[in-house]
Amino acid sequence: MLSYTCKIAIKAVIYLASKYGTGSNAGIKEIAEYIAASEHTVGKMLQTLVKQQVINSMKGPSGGFYISEEQLKQPIINIVEAIDGAGIFKECGLGLSKCSSAHPCPIHNEYMVARNLIEKLFATNKVDELCRPVNSGLAYLIG
Repeated sequence: MLSYTCKIAIKAVIYLASKYGTGSNAGIKEIAEYIAASEHTVGKMLQTLVKQQVINSMKGPSGGFYISEEQLKQPIINIVEAIDGAGIFKECGLGLSKCSSAHPCPIHNEYMVARNLIEKLFATNKVDELCRPVNSGLAYLIG
């Protein structure tokens, strides 16, 4: 359901959240290495997240990417919508353009339930909530 870039974006934001309060910003190379992703993908995705105000960036010798206290409290759905668009939770599970309740695809009803559960998961979980288990060693961003 989520694109590869969106999954990378969620991991990158959680990584930035784990650095909150350290006083240091993270560069593209550092983030890419930590989440095991290509620098090219991470760089493009981070710029999109900055434009959508999901994260911040700073130029200069001590520059890089960082997250504010307010951004720590945002739901994960903000990341998903910034990268994959708001329509991702409305799409047909088989990719049909005319799928609807009136003209359903073969998996319409079951997929709608799963899609709604995933949307609720992303809408209710905040960045800082997903960061805590990573910081405590109970969860990981690579694997």
